[in-house]
Amino acid sequence: MEIHVVRLGETVTGIAAYYGVDPRRLAADNAVPADGALAVGQTLVVRFPDQVHVVRPGETLTGIAAAYQTTVRSLWRNNWSLGGGDYLVPGQVLVLSHLGEKLGSAVTNGYAYPSIAPRLLSAQLPYLTCLAPFTYGIGPEGGLIVPDDAALLSAARVHGTRPVMHLSTLTEDGTFSTERARLVLTDEAARDRLIGEVFPILRDRGYSGLDVDFEYLGAELAEAYAAFLGQLQRLLHAWGLFLWTAAAPKTSAQQRGLLYEGHPYAAMGLASDGVLLMTYEWGYTAGPPMAVAPLPNVKAVVDYAVTEISREKLLLGIPNYGYDWPLPFVQGTTRARSLSNQEAIALAVQHRADIFYDETAQAPYFHYTDSGGTIHEVWFEDARSLSAKLRLIAAYGLQGTGIWNLMRPFSQLWLVLDSLYRIL
Repeated sequence: MEIHVVRLGETVTGIAAYYGVDPRRLAADNAVPADGALAVGQTLVVRFPDQVHVVRPGETLTGIAAAYQTTVRSLWRNNWSLGGGDYLVPGQVLVLSHLGEKLGSAVTNGYAYPSIAPRLLSAQLPYLTCLAPFTYGIGPEGGLIVPDDAALLSAARVHGTRPVMHLSTLTEDGTFSTERARLVLTDEAARDRLIGEVFPILRDRGYSGLDVDFEYLGAELAEAYAAFLGQLQRLLHAWGLFLWTAAAPKTSAQQRGLLYEGHPYAAMGLASDGVLLMTYEWGYTAGPPMAVAPLPNVKAVVDYAVTEISREKLLLGIPNYGYDWPLPFVQGTTRARSLSNQEAIALAVQHRADIFYDETAQAPYFHYTDSGGTIHEVWFEDARSLSAKLRLIAAYGLQGTGIWNLMRPFSQLWLVLDSLYRIL
């Protein structure tokens, strides 16, 4: 894999010729628009086929996979343009493998709302070990708020991705509730009710494990939360299932703030089989313009986490989005708009804005002026920034990654991930 940064005057055809690859595949892999428009500074992921197969009339993905002693999932990962589907045409060139050594193996998990577009979900599932439908919430008396996850579970089964039940303190209005967490953690009857509703769903819907995401707990709930996780883990292990939990991005045990104090890293690590580090949202809707996940900030969290939690349990959180801030930024007034990485690139192309790269944050950004004359600052993720973060998995010996979230298309994330790791 090479990550090419577009220079002034370059075209997809010229870049493909330079690397000796098919321009149509290069454009399709990187979701370049039909007119081929590029922004100066945007990245293109270039992968180099090692072995290919030309589709003959009547052939199927299953048959081709069997002929080459590979899997359909592998064919999907090597051919982004398949979109996780099985439609083939005679003469189509399928990549069976790419050149390049991988850094190792990794567990990959992604979060998706039930409203995700089916085609987008199908395209991403082959790159995921696990899929976590977002979310099973908690009702006012401790019972479950159950999402319509049938389509997600069906798609996961088709693509060989293991479903993980996501349990959070999200309420009916879509906010995390400290009080509902407190109810479950301090009221035995409410806790028993919740557990009694969780386990039949795990069994009946074929979930492989449980992913617990209780946020904004406060220090007074930390011990009870760790005990609750330990209880869940024992019950899950008896069923042959696993427990994951999500952890706020802490850099010390003494870190203050409602987001952090209720998450005791060491105790959570002991009571969990995997811990997702939520290493994103430094740049956020109400904050000043900056990278969503600056690399030094991410590394600081990992550096602390490995002192409290076994490395092989840690999942590195990766953001699949960016923000667009109108300027000037006014604290308490300015609100950034969340957007996809692909949308950010399209904005740069539309406004002929050069994309720059902050070497410290390891993140791309640019400025543009809208039709009303307002200047905007956009920070997002590209192949460079994603590669820098994903390489931490191998550097630190982590279990893998958790992608927040799958709702927005960005093919470069999956091309980089698949180029760096053998997805388990």
